[in-house]
Amino acid sequence: MSTTPTRVSVVICAYTEERWDDLAAAILSVRAQTGPEVETILVIDHNPMLLVRARAELQVDAIVENDGRRGLSDARNCGVRVASAPIVAFLDDDARAMPGWLAALVGAYGDERVIGVGGSATPAWPSSGRPVWFPEEFDWVVGCSYRGQPTRTATVRNFLGCNMSFRRTVFDEIGGFDTAVGRVGTRPVGGEETEFCIRASRAIAGSLLVYEPTARVMHTVPHTRARWAYFRSRCFSEGISKAVVSRLAGAHDGLASERRYASVVLPRGVIRNLAHAVRTLDADSARRAAAIVAGLAITTAGYASGLISGRLSRAPR
Repeated sequence: MSTTPTRVSVVICAYTEERWDDLAAAILSVRAQTGPEVETILVIDHNPMLLVRARAELQVDAIVENDGRRGLSDARNCGVRVASAPIVAFLDDDARAMPGWLAALVGAYGDERVIGVGGSATPAWPSSGRPVWFPEEFDWVVGCSYRGQPTRTATVRNFLGCNMSFRRTVFDEIGGFDTAVGRVGTRPVGGEETEFCIRASRAIAGSLLVYEPTARVMHTVPHTRARWAYFRSRCFSEGISKAVVSRLAGAHDGLASERRYASVVLPRGVIRNLAHAVRTLDADSARRAAAIVAGLAITTAGYASGLISGRLSRAPR
């Protein structure tokens, strides 16, 4: 057993002034945490105007520019290089940490085998509320915890990118997030945290990645992400991301969690919603069942597209 860390560096990455209010709320939520000593690092991703405003108006320990490739992967890598604490946590600029968030994250590090701890994310829907057709199984579309994830502390393959942490030594040992995957601006492509988690688990023998659902954040869902067009786009992009991760990490590990999700979680969701629709004549339940089927089909199409693109890009010219 190792001692529980008493210092944490929290890295928040931002790229647009459109999220200014969310960014300010995220920083305040970190400053309100009790327990471990906190170092807050804000990374501005290739936006000079936002950098100037942040340095003038925000109170954090460090504000730095992403000096690497544009995008979330290298922005996080930049924050890691600045971080001085033994634990580096990541919070999205449109997420707010709930009371006890950091204490819950660092609590699991008392076990020396634990190299990373991730938490849960609850969607903060717009004023119109959750769309009636939007199934809980697809809350990952808006960057949040979804039906099918563990509801208690458990070891997992990877974390949600908006709420995760790692020992600083992990980055020293395996490097940073791979820029071949990860969100750039509003492009809804991710997967960098999955690839990183798989790489870390492979490199560090006997290591554990722990999901701690009591380490909670609220993740803002703007109106644009509560629409079918975004759902469709995000599912297709997720399929492409899975193809890239599978190419980098191998299909066995790259799709291990997805196999159970597609073969167990989603069919149960369809059956549950259809049964409720028949029993109560609830059209919204039928819509959710249809959305699950469509979401899986679109994600699969994106995966196939990503595989084909990857093979074409490697083909000799």
